[in-house]
Amino acid sequence: MNFVVVGAQWGDEGKGKLIDFLSKDVDLTVRYQGGNNAGHTVVVDGKTYVFHLLPSAILHRKKICVIGNGVVIDPAALLKELDELRAKNIDVTEKQLKISGHAHVVMPYHRILDGLRESIRKNKIGTTGRGIGPCYSDKVARCGIRMIDLLNPRILKAKLEDNLREKNEIFEKVYSQPGFEFDKIYNEYLKYGKRIAPYVCDAALFLNDAIDRKKSVLFEGAQGTFLDIDFGTYPFVTSSNSIVGGVCSGAGVPPTKIDKVIAAVKAYTTRVGEGPFPTEFATSLKDEIRAKGNEFGATTGRPRRCGWFDSVLVRYSIVINGITELAIMKLDVLDELKTIKICTAYEYRGKRYQDFPLDFEVLCKAKPIYEELPGWQTPTEGMQDFNRLHVNARRYIERLEKLLKVRIKYVSTGSRREDTIVR
Repeated sequence: MNFVVVGAQWGDEGKGKLIDFLSKDVDLTVRYQGGNNAGHTVVVDGKTYVFHLLPSAILHRKKICVIGNGVVIDPAALLKELDELRAKNIDVTEKQLKISGHAHVVMPYHRILDGLRESIRKNKIGTTGRGIGPCYSDKVARCGIRMIDLLNPRILKAKLEDNLREKNEIFEKVYSQPGFEFDKIYNEYLKYGKRIAPYVCDAALFLNDAIDRKKSVLFEGAQGTFLDIDFGTYPFVTSSNSIVGGVCSGAGVPPTKIDKVIAAVKAYTTRVGEGPFPTEFATSLKDEIRAKGNEFGATTGRPRRCGWFDSVLVRYSIVINGITELAIMKLDVLDELKTIKICTAYEYRGKRYQDFPLDFEVLCKAKPIYEELPGWQTPTEGMQDFNRLHVNARRYIERLEKLLKVRIKYVSTGSRREDTIVR
């Protein structure tokens, strides 16, 4: 069985915990897009781990983790994650971690350019400043440097010389900033290449061979559907395809080898950074839920914006991802609320929208149409049996299931791996 775990909102849905929980039953876990602008948080045995590039299943020592070609990799960030695990007595071997040689490399000029572009924009995107967008831009512009290039000094030299010739002109003449020295970057990245070399392979061949040998694979998405470069709330999106379609181009595995799609959604809604958010809470409730749910970005530490569950948003995710099962995360965060709302439609200028609107103005100014349900005001944290939940908590889950027309298979009731209901 090969399946994909995606986020069906704006990211931060709790995919890290879900992937950690599900990956114990698969042979390989694959990251197929994004970079260290995304973070997955996993709590195991009371210890918290935050991963930005490594697949969350890296904590299962006998599992194989793969970073696909659709990921853009900052070598310094990757090596830092490996070193931090080693300091916790988790030594990741070349048998456990495979990195696609086709994955593109985040260079120092990407990070600087990311910040400079954001600084002069009137309408801020809310970038993490990690150089992800500029790296993807170079990939599409066919001037990117790939992981395999770090292992070949001659290729790295030729590509870096070409890139710096262009980039330094931009930095000096457009941004009035100093350019970069070739020798410093060249030597730094050659060293990265030597350390990373044992992990580098043709990941597409490796994965397809494993699948042909009946190994099971979990493909883990970063960010969420509405940060997808094509289907998200553009331009407030990431620079890659975070939907299920990104698996095929980002891992080299054909769609015929994907058996099912599981989506993670919070029992409410959050997003980090700028952009439209129709169901956003008023300030007082936003602060309350943010504190209870620890809603701060795993990568940037930025406070997340919080709001009611948006079924219009999630229904669209279900359609474009072909979602077959849902996981509702962080149900326990809503435990103390007397009344809970679900957005079932939008309204703008007298027109009701049952489907997610294409028009950006509508999305920014639409009024959410809510359905209200009674809260349960009883602790659910740590529960593992659906029938033991308060009747109102069960009704909330069942109502979401009916609105979304997809089975809710998993319900998360806490941050620990074991705080999970399987229906």
